[in-house]
Amino acid sequence: MSTHADTWRLHRPQTPAHTWPLRDRLAVVAGLAAPFLTAFVLVPFRSSLSHTNAALVLVVVVVAVSALGSRAAGVVAALSAAAWYDFFLTRPYQTFDINASADIETAVLLLVVGLIVSQLAARARRLEVMTVTDAAHLARIHRTADLVQSANSADTVVDHVRTELTDLLGLRACRFEYGTLIGRPPRLETDGSVTVGRRTWNPDTDGWPEGEIELRAYGNGHYLGRFMLTPGPGAVPPLQARLVAVTLADQTGAALDTSGPAQR
Repeated sequence: MSTHADTWRLHRPQTPAHTWPLRDRLAVVAGLAAPFLTAFVLVPFRSSLSHTNAALVLVVVVVAVSALGSRAAGVVAALSAAAWYDFFLTRPYQTFDINASADIETAVLLLVVGLIVSQLAARARRLEVMTVTDAAHLARIHRTADLVQSANSADTVVDHVRTELTDLLGLRACRFEYGTLIGRPPRLETDGSVTVGRRTWNPDTDGWPEGEIELRAYGNGHYLGRFMLTPGPGAVPPLQARLVAVTLADQTGAALDTSGPAQR
């Protein structure tokens, strides 16, 4: 016997498990091409330019690619830099052989330093993005908390949170149902996971289930209403964003518990 969950899984639009942003794909291409072009440009100066200085120039290229792209792009750039340093800038030229032990050491150090620097640069970029994202999430929570304290009606908070959830989760639509529990739609849980019936649904790997998803609002332990979320066509927001959504629903529940909704 098929279940609603099976139907959702069959008819849910299939999306690739891993999609590479255009920026990261371009960065990988740059990681391949930039060290090659740099080493080629240095060919006329290889008799006067020390191998150490040439290696440092290539490290700068690796840093630039890593800072602008992904970790993978940095690794590709480091490997490319070591290969083209060997090919263009060490004897015998235009081969991947190295005769001098000092040149071998320089090539190995270039690869190792390039890999380390690429990891550090990629980590710094990721931490910067996380910091900006965290600040945006905190701003949403603070705005809502201020509104809960100042609003004369909980309906004002409800309308505000509907707008915040739509933007935060990339929803197509969002509505609020006061005190009703009709049907058993998929539910966004307090830990950011989703349940469909009695089954746990992993939105990070399976995407959103089809149809509306409920996000319940509780006040002082009592169920007071629920947001009905209609997912948009984009990717599922990360766990951090879903946890912020749960926090916003809790703030709505607190407002409803304190003042109650206006009559509609």
